[in-house]
Amino acid sequence: MSETLPDDADESLFETFWAVARRLRHTTRESLEPWDITPGHARALSVLMRHGAVRLSVLSEHLHIAPRSTTEVVDGLEQRGLVRREPDPSDRRATLVAVTDRGSDVGRAIKRARRAEGEKLFGALSPADRAELTRILGLLRG
Repeated sequence: MSETLPDDADESLFETFWAVARRLRHTTRESLEPWDITPGHARALSVLMRHGAVRLSVLSEHLHIAPRSTTEVVDGLEQRGLVRREPDPSDRRATLVAVTDRGSDVGRAIKRARRAEGEKLFGALSPADRAELTRILGLLRG
C-alpha cells in the first residue's frame, strides 16, 4: 500500500530530481572539457571499452540511438584519434569500430574524473543513504 503525497510534495520531488539531473549534466560536461568530447562521445567510448570492437549497428543498440547518430558520434571520436574503423574479419563488407590506445587512455582518465565528480556529489551521503538512493534509482530506471 503506497502513501499518496500532497501535490506540492510531488512537485517538490520532481523539481528536486531535475535540479540534481541538471547538476549532474553540468558536472559531466565540465569533467569532459579537457578531452573536448561530449557526453555522447564518452558513453560510446565507454561502451566500446567494455565490449571491444563492434559493428556500428551493435553500438547503436547499446547506446539506444539511431544508426545515423551513431555514425556521427563515431566520426567525432575517430577525428580525435580515440577510435578507428577496421574490417570485420568475419564479413569483408562490414566494418568494426574499435578503441585506439589513445582512446583507452582517455577513457580511463574520463572514468577517473567522473568517479571523482560522483564522489564530490554523493560523498555527502551516508553509506546507507547511498545504498537506498541506488535502490530507488534502480527502480526508476526500470
